[in-house]
Amino acid sequence: MKNIKVLFVTTSHDKMGDTGKATGVWLEEIAAPYYVFKDAGAELTIASPNGGPVPLDPKSQSIIVATRSVKRFLKDEQAMNFLSISALLDEMNAINFDMIFLPGGHGPLWDLADNKNLKKLLESFNRDNKIIGAVCHGVVGLLSVRNESGEPMVKGKQLTCFSNSEEESAGLSKIVPFLLETELVSLGALFSKEANYISHVVADGNIITGQNPASSEDTANKMKALARHNIFKATLDNPVSMN
Repeated sequence: MKNIKVLFVTTSHDKMGDTGKATGVWLEEIAAPYYVFKDAGAELTIASPNGGPVPLDPKSQSIIVATRSVKRFLKDEQAMNFLSISALLDEMNAINFDMIFLPGGHGPLWDLADNKNLKKLLESFNRDNKIIGAVCHGVVGLLSVRNESGEPMVKGKQLTCFSNSEEESAGLSKIVPFLLETELVSLGALFSKEANYISHVVADGNIITGQNPASSEDTANKMKALARHNIFKATLDNPVSMN
């Protein structure tokens, strides 16, 4: 994946409704994809609505839930610096990137569900058939996106996200502004899910979605595999121009 450019788009929202509790990005959902892409030689950029430091859900840094990727990330100065210097989302242009990835955490439900800048980016990625990946609540960024016919991009697409039963299990179904699974289904998505907190990844064309934090690494690996397939196909189709 040398020379492949990946744009991470995260939330800037750090409060869980009116509860007074902190939220933000779930660290595993950045850490695992970060290493999948970086270890494969990709060039990474991160952006958020407000720019600057990316808020992390404090629970996602707990030793109780820390995965191998999270532990590696927390000890990696370069990785932690990556989260401290996110660019402004409104300054991003899809033409500069090959793939886009939307991590979750509950924050995106508040600031990425109907974000005009993200909508514009994703519509451009989709028009050019570039790879769009999202995991958990990051899938919320797809809700406002329209296809070239003006219909919801998610309509008729096989997708997954943090499920209603997982939201209920977390005790947050009455706190979040809406249930993401319900919204996707209402827009015509072909929704599927696994048991709570079990990895589940769905690919439909250029769109790859993961159900929950446990799906983060698998989602990134599917994106990486699709990117390699696309490069190989382009080489076969244009052997001279690719040399």
